[in-house]
Amino acid sequence: MTALDTPRKVRKTPRNVPEALIYEIMDGKPVYYKGYREVLSGNKKITEIMGSSSLQALIVFYLTVFIGKFIDEDTYTVLTSEAGLHIDHKNNLANDIAIFEQSVLTPDKISRKYANVPPTIVFEIDIDADVEDMTETGYIYKKTQKLLTFGVQKVFWILTEAQVVMVATAERIETFDWNRDIELMHDQSFNVGAYLTKKGVILS
Repeated sequence: MTALDTPRKVRKTPRNVPEALIYEIMDGKPVYYKGYREVLSGNKKITEIMGSSSLQALIVFYLTVFIGKFIDEDTYTVLTSEAGLHIDHKNNLANDIAIFEQSVLTPDKISRKYANVPPTIVFEIDIDADVEDMTETGYIYKKTQKLLTFGVQKVFWILTEAQVVMVATAERIETFDWNRDIELMHDQSFNVGAYLTKKGVILS
């Protein structure tokens, strides 16, 4: 059993949790930001739990720049920064990076609201949600399945503690060491481990 599979002791959710602490809505229930209880107890400020770690931010930067070097902007639109995705009235999810076909996310669908059409590809870097009522693995698989059912073709999970990349499609789910080349699309491959090594980042 890995750390991701270790069941957590479920604690009763406090009443009157501010809406600002909601990370996602899944199956009609709020999923709060990891660390929201510390905010409620006064031990942390909201801004302390909403920001990405420097490692997460660096990986998002790497992927965004990498995608930007080959993506055809006449064909695709790339959204970042926890882009909201409205699947249905019970599910509003957040994505670190979402690549949409422009024929699907047409200009008239760009608004101040969440996107309500499926991206082609989604990237998630670590888990920013407090997953009290399930294991972290359970959360990953549940969210992944919702994305795939909605129409996403490929979901990437980059897990920094395990240093792996999980690649999910409707046909299979595979997990790879992040030091190998992993195909993204159009014969373009990324390598998180190689990039971090190039930047001189050493992780324990």
